[in-house]
Parts: sequence; C-alpha cells; structure tokens
Amino acid sequence: YNGSSNNYPMYGVELDRKTFQPKGSRMPMYLLESWRYGWQRFGEYMDNTFLDPFAEGAWMTKHNGKYYFQYGAPGTEFSGYSDGVVVGTKPLFYDSQFTPQSDPLSYKGGGFSRGAGHGATFQDNSKNYWHISTSIICVKNTWERRMGIWPTGFDKDDVMWTNTAFGDYPLYLPSERKENGPAGPGWMLINYKKPITVSSTLGAFHANNAVDESIKTYWSAKTANNGEWIQTDLGSLATVNAIQINYADQDAEFIGKQIGIYHQYKILSSTDGKNWTMLVDKSQNKTDVPHDYIELEKPVKTRYIKMVNIHMPTGKFAISGLRVFGNGNGEKPSEVKNLIVLRTEKDKRSAYIKWQPVDNAFAYNLYYGTAPDKLYNCIMIHDFNEYWFKAMDSQKAYYFSIEAINENGVSAKTKVKKVD
Repeated sequence: YNGSSNNYPMYGVELDRKTFQPKGSRMPMYLLESWRYGWQRFGEYMDNTFLDPFAEGAWMTKHNGKYYFQYGAPGTEFSGYSDGVVVGTKPLFYDSQFTPQSDPLSYKGGGFSRGAGHGATFQDNSKNYWHISTSIICVKNTWERRMGIWPTGFDKDDVMWTNTAFGDYPLYLPSERKENGPAGPGWMLINYKKPITVSSTLGAFHANNAVDESIKTYWSAKTANNGEWIQTDLGSLATVNAIQINYADQDAEFIGKQIGIYHQYKILSSTDGKNWTMLVDKSQNKTDVPHDYIELEKPVKTRYIKMVNIHMPTGKFAISGLRVFGNGNGEKPSEVKNLIVLRTEKDKRSAYIKWQPVDNAFAYNLYYGTAPDKLYNCIMIHDFNEYWFKAMDSQKAYYFSIEAINENGVSAKTKVKKVD
C-alpha cells in the first residue's frame, strides 16, 4: 500500500510472496471525502485553507475476516492530524465493497501533545492491540513530531477504536494492561498553570510556558550552565507519583538523532520551599532523554518540585513541560451541567458546543461518536467552556458526553446527548 497526495487516492497492489514483485497493476484504495467527513478537511481549523487535504501513511490490519485499511489525514502539521480507517472484505478494495468509519480511528485534538496520525497498529505478546502514530511539535520545523502509543481494539460489532483520552498522561505498559480495564493508573496533572520560579529567563520564553500544557511553548534559561533551575509550586501538599520532563530546543547546534549526547539533572522536593530532599538523581545519566519520565518507587507528599540542570547536549536549558503527576488530595470537580450542541443544516460537519463552567475544573474531556455506546473519540479542552467542533460525518447523528478534570480527579460523565 502506498500514496501521499491531496489529489490522488491511496493505492494497493498484491506482491508475489517469493519475489516481492507486483502481481498486476496497483489499484485505488481510498480517496478522501472531506465534503462529508469534517475531520478530513485541511488546516488547523479544518477549513481547507489554501490546500486540499492529504492522505498518506497506509497500514492494513486484518481482524475477524475483515480488512481495516488505515491512513493519515489531513496534514502532518495540524492538531487534528489523525488516522482514519476504511473497512473492506478483501485486502484490495477496487472490486469489492468497503465502508469508511465516520470518525478517525486515532484522534487527539487537545492536551499537551496533539495529533495522532500517520501510524500503525500491532499486537503485543498478550495479543492486546496498540496503535502508534505521530504527534506534532512543528515549532522549529514543520515536520517536527513525536510518537504516541495508545490502546486499540475492536468492539463486538467489529468497529475499530483507539483510546486517546488522557493519552499524554501516564498509561499502563502492556504487562499491566487489563481487558476492559483503565488505560492508566489515574494519576492527575497536579501543577497545571501553578506558580513557577526560575533561575533566569531568555527573552520572551517565560517560565509559565513550562506548565501551560502546550508542547509548542517553552521556558528557556539564559544559559545551559550547571545550576540553572526551574521550580513548580503545587499550591499545597500533594501526592506525587511521577514526573515527566519535556525538553525544548533553544539554540541547538545540530538537528536530528546523534550518538553520544545526553541530559543530566537533579530533581529536589520540599514541603516548605526551604529544606530540600533529593527525589531524582540523573547526574550520572549518559543517555539522550528529551522526554524523560520518572515513576517514583514510592509516592511522596510534597509542595515544591525543583529541577536543577547539570548538562545539556546542546543549546540552552529549556523546558516545554515540567509535568507533575499524582493527586492534589482535594475535591474532585462537580459534574458538568447544561451541555449544548448547536448543529445546523448550514454545515452538518460542524457544531458549536458550550457548557456551564465547573468552578474547580481546569479542563474537560469531550467524548463523541456515532452511537451512544461508541463514544471512542475524545478531545481534552483546557480553560474554556466552549468548543468549535468541525469533525463530524454530515450524514449521521452524533452522541456526546463530557467530564470535568482537576488535580484531584475526574467528575462523572454527563448523560449521553444525541444531536441530529
């Protein structure tokens, strides 16, 4: 299977198993239908701005006698970059019936790391399915990306799904994943937009960028010297289970993967901001860890987390996300009220969605799908109580539910709402 175009379809051809030579000519598999499927529209705001959408990154999975043809669309550099799936009865679709699933197989339109396109599906040793695809940074270079891996599977009706809800929070490894169980341990982000202090600041790369849940923005120190630091105040004593450190590139002197480069740092904790205890010691680390994740052997109760730089492989000491996971030990947010979805005949691919804000929530998960028991896609929305949703199948009814999020946990989901 191959293809990467905003004008021509994806293609497939059968190969000889011994010679790997084509048996006949390649035949068309699927051409995007953005006139119907809103999520296939090109652009950050799904409006087909200046170009038509691209399809690329073909992958095929066979399950229960059916063929699930996966493709990335509408463009690498967008938050809405997703993998769609078309289901057929044969590995080549040109002379057989096939049906596109209305919504993306993998979609991650919100959160710290966005995008879930140009991927592949595989099984682990326990036969659990996983989907791996690319997420965007696209700051220093349009094609600057990272990888995300999420639980995937097939429901009783053979609908293929991927769970990206809390998809950039800690998730269980294959050995811990349980069938129909939670995707992760439920540790919450406990320092979203909390107070930050730093050793120095380069230009407009302000400290708050390190806790704003955007991989595109970052804080940078003036140097990469040993002793530059960044400190987050959790606001009160909280339980810390894990920390993720996301470095950013500022004044990097090389591009791409290199041999022999490494990051070194220490992480300290304090209950009062004066007396410090070593929490993580990476002062002897000799590996490249641009997105390091540290899961503590035992959770600690603390208020302040301080990261001290020792060595950078290149450029300044810069952080796009100092993310602390655990629990704030307070009240979970209340259930969301008055979810409203306005969808009109003007363009049924799109809707304006609004809800009553929850006082103690900093984000919301909006779930949607084309059946009340198949709300497989999720968008995490920070700060706002509205969303311009442009990813629907114009020819189907939709179902929605929403939950509120804070550092203490997640509210109950709202009753599923149907919108014609």
